[in-house]
Amino acid sequence: MKKFLSIVFLFGIFLTTGLSALADDAADAKAFFESYVNAANNYSPTIESMYSPKAKIIRQVVKPDGGLVDVTTDTATYMKQMKLGQAGAKLRKYKNNYSNITVTKAGDGYKVSSLRQPSGETYKLKTYMIVKKQPDGKWLITEEMMQTKQQVFLKYADKK
Repeated sequence: MKKFLSIVFLFGIFLTTGLSALADDAADAKAFFESYVNAANNYSPTIESMYSPKAKIIRQVVKPDGGLVDVTTDTATYMKQMKLGQAGAKLRKYKNNYSNITVTKAGDGYKVSSLRQPSGETYKLKTYMIVKKQPDGKWLITEEMMQTKQQVFLKYADKK
């Protein structure tokens, strides 16, 4: 009986330690997301280093009729587009506010989902990013999806 209780006790310790590590990583993933929001809203050049070089970037265009069109691009193209748009956005003091932020385990990373409200707008759009902790401890965005009402992105959509 003593041996059985020892095994149960050790199992409980391992389980608690494992759950604590998962909770810590989820909190770290959320903190990384918050640092991303801060960097993006302040037009920091560090934003580029927050993405994996092979990240999947999805802009989900919300059409006037409510239809959705996914426009997928690679990190390098997205960074070029972002840099082009930053100058005008900075002049307009454009920022995004995020609400309903949730963090869930997704494979070997975490999915951070939220609603994004562009400055000056009353509507909110869905967004998520998959973030993964690298072997060196650094967090990177490996996938990002943001809805947008900007119809200009449709010109980049695959014509099927």
